[in-house]
Amino acid sequence: MTFENLGLLDSILDALHRQGYTAPTPIQAGAIPAVLQGRDVLGLAQTGTGKTCAFSAPILQRLSGRQVSGRPIRALIVTPTRELAIQIHESLTAYGANLPLRSAVIFGGVGQAPQVQALQKGVDILVATPGRLLDLHGQGLLHLDRLEILVLDEADRMLDMGFIHDVRRILKIVPEQKQTLFFSATMPPEITELVDSLLHDPVRVEVNPVSSPVELITQKLYYVDKANKLKLLCHLLQTEPIESMLVFSRTKHGANRIAEGLQKKGIGAAAIHGNKSQTARQRALADFKVGRIRVLVATDIAARGLDIAALPYVLNYDLPDVPETYVHRIGRTGRAGRDGTAIAFCEAAELSELRQIEKLLKKPIEVVADHPYPMQQTAVKMVSRPAGQPARPSKPGRKPKASTPAPETAERPARIKPKDIRRKPDPQFSSLHFDTSPIEDRHRPNPLAGDRVMDATARLLAPRRRVTDHKSETAPSKSDAHRADHKPRRRRRRTP
Repeated sequence: MTFENLGLLDSILDALHRQGYTAPTPIQAGAIPAVLQGRDVLGLAQTGTGKTCAFSAPILQRLSGRQVSGRPIRALIVTPTRELAIQIHESLTAYGANLPLRSAVIFGGVGQAPQVQALQKGVDILVATPGRLLDLHGQGLLHLDRLEILVLDEADRMLDMGFIHDVRRILKIVPEQKQTLFFSATMPPEITELVDSLLHDPVRVEVNPVSSPVELITQKLYYVDKANKLKLLCHLLQTEPIESMLVFSRTKHGANRIAEGLQKKGIGAAAIHGNKSQTARQRALADFKVGRIRVLVATDIAARGLDIAALPYVLNYDLPDVPETYVHRIGRTGRAGRDGTAIAFCEAAELSELRQIEKLLKKPIEVVADHPYPMQQTAVKMVSRPAGQPARPSKPGRKPKASTPAPETAERPARIKPKDIRRKPDPQFSSLHFDTSPIEDRHRPNPLAGDRVMDATARLLAPRRRVTDHKSETAPSKSDAHRADHKPRRRRRRTP
């Protein structure tokens, strides 16, 4: 089957071909015709099966059939994480490149002003996380009274993350008469109840879960601080017999930074992502296939259409927040009976992602502890395991904060306290110990030690006296003067 058999417009088919799509996946083959017919759809599929295209392409086609005055929001796509929201918006932009439709994405954790400005220009399709959507609607900054299509993506993840109440609130502010597309990997009781009350005579499209990686793929894990990831990558490329490697970055900016850093070290590399022209993408891919460059750095969106038969190494420079995405990434190596190696970098802020990935794999990933850039920022201590089991970190309590904040991909549910949605600690992480003080401060001499104690103390107190004197001059009341006279005396009594 081809995309031409699904009834899509030539303009959309052309955009799909330019993105590297050749044949539809099972979820696309089942969902696209049903969406085009205006039917409700229940899609049961894991991330990485192509479901974004399964609902995006037919939505673009349905809305392009007619123009509506005022450009109201006619399609709403609700997703649990910021990263997924951005990816869906990028896909809509790519698939609808030849159509006169406008889309926007809104999510929490950032300023709302640019998002509000985009909404004010008029939006046909809105991609949103639940919290920010309800927030802007509550402020009267967006309206959904003319909505025609509603998509709930990753419904089971929204349940796990505490968004199910927000979803129910969203359902109360959208029109009752609409087409609803519901996608979930699993069907727990609460999701089943929601489906029964929301969908009307839906077309059910079910795809088997993503299979585990083949045994031919060797997986390796490196614990490394964020600041040292690029250094470690350069070290591996300079010391290991790596002919070619596909590197996955979470963001477009990150992909550019990685490629530029490798180039400065004399390592042939190029980045491909949604902001690159099709010509640049094709040139980079061609150079990679023939060996003119060793490293191709890509985002998940850009890498979906890549066809690379012989790919010996895949690197997860950033761990994905969706475990199935990891499986999809590493599955690009070890094909056709060939050996393949999948490498993963893990910083302190990614320990929870690692835990979920290993839970999906049903086994820990082999840890490579002997490398020149071990994790130092948080002083992670590796604990021994029984024979045959790799070492891995474990922790007694709360995950420490890294020196640079990691990109948060999920926003906090509206009006739900963090303690209500906090995950229970994993027993296998029960012995991880962290020293959150900066490494450079642990052996720094005390500036107040020795004979300089009195001098340093005098310097610290001097500015406070000047501020107090200034205040007493500008407000010469008796009470102020009394307090100013006595403040140094009180301070001296408290000073050891």
